[in-house]
Amino acid sequence: MTSAAVPMIDGDKSPLRPIIYAVLALGLIALTAAILLAMGRTPICTCGTIELWHGIVKDSGNSQHLTDWYTPSHVIHGFLFYAGLWAFGRLIGKPLPLGIALLVAVGIECAWEITENTNTVIERYRATNIALDYYGDSVINSVSDIVAMMIGFTLARLWPVWLTVLVAVVMEAFVGFWIRDNLILNIIMLIHPIDAINQWQGAL
Repeated sequence: MTSAAVPMIDGDKSPLRPIIYAVLALGLIALTAAILLAMGRTPICTCGTIELWHGIVKDSGNSQHLTDWYTPSHVIHGFLFYAGLWAFGRLIGKPLPLGIALLVAVGIECAWEITENTNTVIERYRATNIALDYYGDSVINSVSDIVAMMIGFTLARLWPVWLTVLVAVVMEAFVGFWIRDNLILNIIMLIHPIDAINQWQGAL
């Protein structure tokens, strides 16, 4: 079989039953939640409520509820993880079993949620105008972010590539226009802050 004939990610050759992968994924999420609690993250917003959607970026409720303006970026994480694991399968000459690929994606996202909520990264975010009121995610928000990634991963498997790319571009453009931040800008400002972007975001 040539590499061109290799399917993206093989759903038929997982060595374990789907229920086992589901249990393992839930275990990773539960472990991540426990680690975040041990790190001092609050279970829910300190306001005492749980909102399905919180649409205000520059306040203390951001990243404290179930979904917010940064949820689309985690869906895109799922798109990117699926693409990366597909590319890895092409590199080694055979597709990864779907269950294993999903567990790897969940593991990466869980690791990011833990890293993102360390004091070092929180302070790095708060050095920019867009995140002056950011003090880390609540645990329920982090768990919701992981679920959003899993949704993105699943959609990337079901959709044609052109639709996945189109949806990612539209989400980035819309969120970027509406709140002057998105996944790309977030990465730029985390790795190498640019003053022009910082001033533009601060003018919102």
